[in-house]
Amino acid sequence: VSTGNICRSPIAEAVFRKLVTDEKLENKWMTDSAAVSDWNVGRSPDPRALSCLRNHGIETAHKARQVTKDDFQTFDYILCMDESNLRDLKRKSNQVKDCKAKIELLGSYDPQKQLIIEDPYYGSEKDFETVYEQCVRCCKAFLEKPH
Repeated sequence: VSTGNICRSPIAEAVFRKLVTDEKLENKWMTDSAAVSDWNVGRSPDPRALSCLRNHGIETAHKARQVTKDDFQTFDYILCMDESNLRDLKRKSNQVKDCKAKIELLGSYDPQKQLIIEDPYYGSEKDFETVYEQCVRCCKAFLEKPH
């Protein structure tokens, strides 16, 4: 989960989905991404995010959506990008009874200990590439841990 669901979280979702598919684990994981805010609902990911994914042979048809009450009750994990996402999600989850989702920073799984995945929106192509690499490292490490 990220702020607007057009840069970081669609990259993470697409990366995770590809890893899961490559490992033949699709039937074990339901993967989606969402936004804390409602700014970009219905929009496709940022063209720079799409082109970054495409450069790595990954396609996505994701459309931005906002996180819902159901998400907290359905998903086992809600992984987010930075401290402000984490704070907002924890606050939202407190209003949901039967919240089963474990809310964590995706970066907490990074073997290189880069805790925060910075928003590349105001950055360059290189910043999108950095997000992609962080997502690959974190998603791999997340998948390797026992669930």
